[in-house]
Amino acid sequence: METDEGFEEFYRTTRHRVVTVLYALSGDLGEAQDAAQEAYVRAWQRWRRISEYEDAEAWVRTVGQRLLLNRWRKIRNGLTAYRRHGVQPSAGPPDENNVALVMALRRLPEEQRVAVVLHHLADLSVAEIATQTGAPSGTVKARLARGRKALATMLDTALPEEAAHA
Repeated sequence: METDEGFEEFYRTTRHRVVTVLYALSGDLGEAQDAAQEAYVRAWQRWRRISEYEDAEAWVRTVGQRLLLNRWRKIRNGLTAYRRHGVQPSAGPPDENNVALVMALRRLPEEQRVAVVLHHLADLSVAEIATQTGAPSGTVKARLARGRKALATMLDTALPEEAAHA
């Protein structure tokens, strides 16, 4: 795509003033530069129309000011949410059983891992897993059975149905 006629000259002659104004408004040179850059990108994308404006620089400045205002709103809303809800409690270290389970799941073949996770963690039925994975229901049942058996061996535990028969 060739550069639209006149945009480079417009940018070269106005960028300093636009960044200066946005810097004065925001008090943060980095934020001002980011807003100016985004405003000039938008101007370049619409240059054929904007080049006909009486004051194209005012358009870029206005867009830059609105971008700064949106950033301030996001920061303000974040602070409001922080004040309202406080600091999120830090998560403690993972339970050793969870770590062992994740390690064992990683060792399962992918098809078995998917079946076990979707069934036991996402609470999907065999039919739903079959639909999602494109495998027949019987295949899903076999993958679940093999996956459970492998996990029981890796985690050195008995399957619930084995405990009932013992």
